[in-house]
Amino acid sequence: MEVLAIIPARAGSKGLPGKNVRPFHGKPLLAWSVEAGLRATSVTRVVLSTDSEEYAAVGRAAGAEVPFLRPPELAEDDVRDLPVFEHALRTLEEQDGYVPDLVVHLRPTSPIRPDGLIDEAVERLGNRPDADSLRAVSPAPHTPYKMWRIDDDTLVAVADSGVPEQHDAPRQALPPTYVHTGILDVIRTRTITELGSMSGRTIVALLLPSELDVDIDDEEGFRIAVARAQAVGARGEHRP
Repeated sequence: MEVLAIIPARAGSKGLPGKNVRPFHGKPLLAWSVEAGLRATSVTRVVLSTDSEEYAAVGRAAGAEVPFLRPPELAEDDVRDLPVFEHALRTLEEQDGYVPDLVVHLRPTSPIRPDGLIDEAVERLGNRPDADSLRAVSPAPHTPYKMWRIDDDTLVAVADSGVPEQHDAPRQALPPTYVHTGILDVIRTRTITELGSMSGRTIVALLLPSELDVDIDDEEGFRIAVARAQAVGARGEHRP
């Protein structure tokens, strides 16, 4: 099975300029994701998608392929993942006829990944031919069943648990909920190219502890990630 890991790393972050090449525990941030992809025995290619020659050089030094530069219109603040991945897959097919079976999405802003995690995720999706993708999730820090939206000065529950008076119920009486983390996703190529989606309709859950969930978007997020990596190991060696 052909498995392509893609690390998307644009250079125009405004919340933390230059964050994807900022030093993180001794190496550029994006290098952690490149090296995680290279260590995974199930991954056959590791490709960096970037609009920056500087980032491309850093990626190549870490061991990634950089067979193209992303066009500027796909590096704006409001560009979603789907067109970036469509561009990468289309370009690789046009350049050398390469079409993978699965795509692993490795965000450089979530650098803490235990060894073996990518292989576990690939195997999990590979064993589910009915599923379109897999996403890593962690327990939600706050239950949505105690959240509200305001509609003309009236509180309306965001979600219905089926539990009477859920906003006053103890947390233990409410269904557990989970948040999507940025650690990794695995997507069938056809989900992207045929369904036009990064997730599809049937999504396999990979439950991970909250300690591994970091998302670097600003200085505070960077400090949290550094502290988490110090606690559990930058490669998740001490996975809780």
